[in-house]
Amino acid sequence: MIFTVKKADFLKELQFMQGVVEKRNTIPILSYLLLKSYDPGSILIMGTDLDVSIKCKCEAQVNKAGAVAVQAKKLFEVVRSLPEAEISLRREETDWVSLTCERSSFKIVGQSVENYPAIPELDGDTVSIPSEVFRTLIAQTIFAITQEESRYALGGALLVLTANQIRMVSTDGHRLAFAETGVTAVRSGEIRALIPKKTLSELQKLVSVTEEPVQFRKDENHLFFRVGERLLVSRMLSGQFPNYELVMPKENNRIITFDGELLHQAIRRVSLMADERSRAIKFNITEGRIDISSQNSEVGEALESVPVDYAGQSIVIGFNAQYLIDFFNVVGGGEVRLELKDEQSQAQIRPVGNGEYDYRYVIMPMRL
Repeated sequence: MIFTVKKADFLKELQFMQGVVEKRNTIPILSYLLLKSYDPGSILIMGTDLDVSIKCKCEAQVNKAGAVAVQAKKLFEVVRSLPEAEISLRREETDWVSLTCERSSFKIVGQSVENYPAIPELDGDTVSIPSEVFRTLIAQTIFAITQEESRYALGGALLVLTANQIRMVSTDGHRLAFAETGVTAVRSGEIRALIPKKTLSELQKLVSVTEEPVQFRKDENHLFFRVGERLLVSRMLSGQFPNYELVMPKENNRIITFDGELLHQAIRRVSLMADERSRAIKFNITEGRIDISSQNSEVGEALESVPVDYAGQSIVIGFNAQYLIDFFNVVGGGEVRLELKDEQSQAQIRPVGNGEYDYRYVIMPMRL
């Protein structure tokens, strides 16, 4: 195998691979990338950890077809260090890889492609979804996915796709993020799929650099996301996602409206004095304002008032400050409303006038 490629093009594709390849070396070949040159104008780059796989195509001048497996991290480090020029790569008879660029030359240990795991192929009809939709839905939900490996079914987000709507929901048992928007999907019936958090992270990278639509397909075991010349393949999470519709409040009739950025910054400041483990802060909501406070016997205490639009009965309720900060990091500024029932029931927060997206964040209160 012999090919020549521009450094910038090669490096861009290698960057997409770094989050996928296995770093723990439990199976050594999974820390390698598979390079294949099969047509005169491009090479194929593949990486996998057996759960998530990426295939990328990179423009190249192929002088001799072939394939080789190369250690992913080392190849990336070498290519990144090279000057902005053309790179020539050659597979030697012993599976070593020679790489030259201007006055630099390297030899990297390779492996036979026979040891490399097969990656499923995308075969069949797909559903086209705008990249902007996936960008928004992932950003609005990925942070609420649980980090506890034991709660397997909560280790990803639920995707629900119908003929005219797409919805993504995530939860860690203490909070729930729900995002929905309209799409025109040429299909019938409903698709439901549990997408692992790592898959969402890698898909987020793919859709962040393009406006090309995502071609989506689901089979019995895998999810396929094609974005231009890049294909992301993922195993589906098994297990039963909770009935999130039962969690979403129906009778939260105390509505508090406020400036999102103003409350966000106040929470950030007050949380500096919160207990580092519980991150608990207190909202004392009265007519026209919220008094936000925190207290830590070892550090000190904090209090800040924020003006709000509210004329109902007073209510005192506690929240995990980090859960609120995560929400405001997504919505930014603008008008936001907090919907409450009482001090013990789940609260719902949503941006006001969110355009095409129905975005809701449900959070359980804390005992004070």
